[in-house]
Amino acid sequence: MKKFQDLIAQALQRVKEVFPWDLEELIVANPQLLLLDVREPYEFAELHISGSINVPRGILESACEWNYEETEPLLVNGRDREIVVICRSGYRSVLAADVMLEIGFTHVCSLKTGVRGWNDYELPLVNEAQQQLPTEEADRLLTSRVQPHQRRPV
Repeated sequence: MKKFQDLIAQALQRVKEVFPWDLEELIVANPQLLLLDVREPYEFAELHISGSINVPRGILESACEWNYEETEPLLVNGRDREIVVICRSGYRSVLAADVMLEIGFTHVCSLKTGVRGWNDYELPLVNEAQQQLPTEEADRLLTSRVQPHQRRPV
């Protein structure tokens, strides 16, 4: 039986990753770069990289096609556009980028370490009101919220 980390390892054989400092340079070098945040809407509202769009991982495939309620025209029209997929830690984004490559996107990569790494590198994150968050506040929001009943029994 495959586990979550096995799926990540397999996807990493096909998906390129960029570090936060590389993404910072890519944003400056390519104004057409599409930042795709695949976290849940509540996570995106709390904090995200300015200029990114939010398409949750759960609806990604339909968002990439016409004629669905979830259709995101930027994605449908962006199959040849340079796209960096973002999540909290870099795991969901690797899986999402892998699916995007499989369905015909040509220039997709994942942000290694996700917004947590972006924040650790002290790059700016904003909330839904576009207000920049202090690094400490972002740290608090990015802390794992695993509940006791979600932990493996000893």
